Amino acid sequence: MMTFLAAVAEQPGESKSLFETFGVHWAFLVAQVINFFLVILVLKKFAFGPIQAILEQRRERIVAGEEKLKRIEKQLAESEATTAAAIAKANEDAQRLIKEAKEGAASYTEQKSQEAIAQAQQILVKAEAAANADRERISAELKREFGRLVSDTTAQVTGKVLTLDDQARINEEAISKVGN
Repeated sequence: MMTFLAAVAEQPGESKSLFETFGVHWAFLVAQVINFFLVILVLKKFAFGPIQAILEQRRERIVAGEEKLKRIEKQLAESEATTAAAIAKANEDAQRLIKEAKEGAASYTEQKSQEAIAQAQQILVKAEAAANADRERISAELKREFGRLVSDTTAQVTGKVLTLDDQARINEEAISKVGN
């Protein structure tokens, strides 16, 4: 700025052109414009072009990543639905198996109860038959013993020895009276 003021102050009366006043030389101006366009072309080819290519590649990777993310989300949703369906089916199967097991257990319990009742009835029948057999055996022994006692008593009371026929007849009479 000082050179400009100094240049204007030195020559106050002369009128210079604007280009001369500012020190613009046509040869330098044209060279600078050519240099400017060359720098723009070089930057465009070697700097902006690769940078734009890298940015485009990143943009494409981002788009591909977003698409992949959407596919993964869709697959995840399908997987969750499939898993939920499998869990529901497994729960249904488990409930069915539990129900069948309960029914089987109830049936088995009922069957075993019926078998136990039948065995108990058989035991009662056998015990009753055994009791009747014992009763009859004891009754027969008692009758024989009673007959023997009657014949021994009769022999002692009458003072005579009874024959086997007499003893049999007395035993039968005594037994017939005791049996009634």
